[in-house]
Amino acid sequence: MQIYEELKQRGLIAQITDEDKVKDLINSGSARFYIGFDPTADSLHVGHFMALCLMKRLQMAGNTPIVLIGGGTGYIGDPSGRSDMRSMMTKEIIEHNCACFKKQMERFIEFGDNKAIMLNNADWLLKLNYIDLLREVGACFSVNNMLRAECYKQRMEKGLSFLEFNYMIMQAYDFYYLNNHYDCNLQFGGDDQWSNMLAGSELIRRKTGRDASSMTITLLLNSQGKKMGKTASGAVWLDKNKTSVYDFYQYWRNVEDSDVLKCIRMLTFLPLDEIEKMDSWQGERLNKAKEILAFELTKLVHGEDEAKKAKEASKALFEGGLDDSNMPSSEIDLDGDEILIVDVLVKCNLVSSKGEAKRLIIQGGISVDNNKVEAIDFKLTKKQLKNGVKIKKGKKVFHKVILK
Repeated sequence: MQIYEELKQRGLIAQITDEDKVKDLINSGSARFYIGFDPTADSLHVGHFMALCLMKRLQMAGNTPIVLIGGGTGYIGDPSGRSDMRSMMTKEIIEHNCACFKKQMERFIEFGDNKAIMLNNADWLLKLNYIDLLREVGACFSVNNMLRAECYKQRMEKGLSFLEFNYMIMQAYDFYYLNNHYDCNLQFGGDDQWSNMLAGSELIRRKTGRDASSMTITLLLNSQGKKMGKTASGAVWLDKNKTSVYDFYQYWRNVEDSDVLKCIRMLTFLPLDEIEKMDSWQGERLNKAKEILAFELTKLVHGEDEAKKAKEASKALFEGGLDDSNMPSSEIDLDGDEILIVDVLVKCNLVSSKGEAKRLIIQGGISVDNNKVEAIDFKLTKKQLKNGVKIKKGKKVFHKVILK
């Protein structure tokens, strides 16, 4: 099976401008394609995961990835999928985040001569003359068409800033620039990027007369229709200092039954014929599929040794009691001799707020050293924390807390 057909069977392709052309480019290894990553944090997260895996698959098939870090577009912020304006970042924060992204991407993609290329659109966007941009690029855009784009329509009621309105032009210019200077002939993105990507293909056609193709990958959604990669306490990061290896493993171990095989198809590199055998799995066998998913993705991000440790820790916790050798842990400060359990839960990022912590306690969802916490004013002492306490949240989340 060739790579394009495999992408389709894995359910990765959502929309495409010219299927025959893209199919030939990818299958022949002639695609020089780019995917953009805006540096909105100092770590990639699970929301970026599918794009990274796609780049890896296509590189393995002989195609050339162009990783575009949005050091320039990061000054504006993509309005797609947003109900409010992104926080403005300083130059220093943007540059720091770009450097963090590069380190993480090197785990997935091979860079070097005749291999993948990493670029930063700050190198050309920040040098643009505004009047020249209006004349050369702005004239190619219809405001009426832009306002019909989904990425803008959903923001019109609450207000769309002129700053964000320019994002489509900036993204289109990226593709135009990459096509001119790096022979980039294909762009990929999530299916919420379709309007922006079409704008890039059209700009190239109007300015050069050349054709350049666009293809969106299916955004990975959970069974409730929300993007994967979020937990009650925030995003699931690829940086183990922000999301522990164990928590990363557990995130995938705990996906909904209806999502597990979809995730295995889209994100793992297991052969399709092996995955197809799992289609009939139900009940307890689905738990086995979740273990396979969690192990494969943890291995991909953190390495096989770390994945084995996370798997062993998970098995020990759920089958044999509270062996804490590989349990995720936090060190916390203590001003006095004791601290409310509510504050501990927040400090350890087990909950996103004190309100959530109180609700969990009232519902019987928090235990300390295997004893259920009965009251929201329950406290832990300095002596307890020196020895370390084990907190259980719900049925599946375990965390060790010790005094710093």
